Amino acid sequence: MGRVGFLTEITPDDVRGALDAVEAGRATVEERMMLTLRASRPLDMPAGMDALLRYGRGPVLPAPKIRPGSPEEVGWGVALDVTALNDVVFEKLARDRQAGLAVYVAGQLLASYSADAIIVATPTGSTAYSFAAGGPVVSPHMDAVVFTPVAPHIAFDRTVVAAVDEAVAIRVLPHSGRVAVSIDGQLRGVLEPGDWVAAYRAPARLRLVRMRPTEFYHRLRDRFRLADSPAADPAPPFYRPRSPVPEDLAHLRLPPPQDAP
Repeated sequence: MGRVGFLTEITPDDVRGALDAVEAGRATVEERMMLTLRASRPLDMPAGMDALLRYGRGPVLPAPKIRPGSPEEVGWGVALDVTALNDVVFEKLARDRQAGLAVYVAGQLLASYSADAIIVATPTGSTAYSFAAGGPVVSPHMDAVVFTPVAPHIAFDRTVVAAVDEAVAIRVLPHSGRVAVSIDGQLRGVLEPGDWVAAYRAPARLRLVRMRPTEFYHRLRDRFRLADSPAADPAPPFYRPRSPVPEDLAHLRLPPPQDAP
């Protein structure tokens, strides 16, 4: 999944052994937050868009359907039957037109941007496109909604990390060009001026099968070679005394003892 490898647990050569471990009950299950969407109208794809985007790639996915049991037109928008593990990206469709986007957090206007894109990401997706656009690395063990503007024409170009119960909504402003909506890297619809989409925590969570407890910061360090600076002295890979954990630290996520298997 992806090219950097934050979610990868095994290599292709290890698949058979991993399946045997799962069958034997030696694996653990880790849960990750995902996003889902509501929109002012069902998303659609303009005519001819599929042929344009198929060049060099596989078939384009269809626009998300309305979630079963959801009314088709309500003031709160239509619920879309889709989830995002990494991110939802709102980006300009034409090279000569910026995307004019208003960002609402928990129902309140935060900022209006003229930008190339706005990324709304999960903590898992914080190491994907959001990271490349200058966003922070967010621990996948927490729940949050992260949005990052891409090349905004505004002094405030920082990422905002919203609470997990705060929806982040994007409205296309009247003089904006059309805006493409991509979900986990796949174009799923195009917005016109006046349209809006809100991203918020999905009820369902992704369940990842792990062969061992996640060592996210270990992977972060190794993927970006963070401990290899020539200007810094070598440092031990982790710190944990051999004595018993004090009571006031017992609730924290700690590395395993050095003599653990």
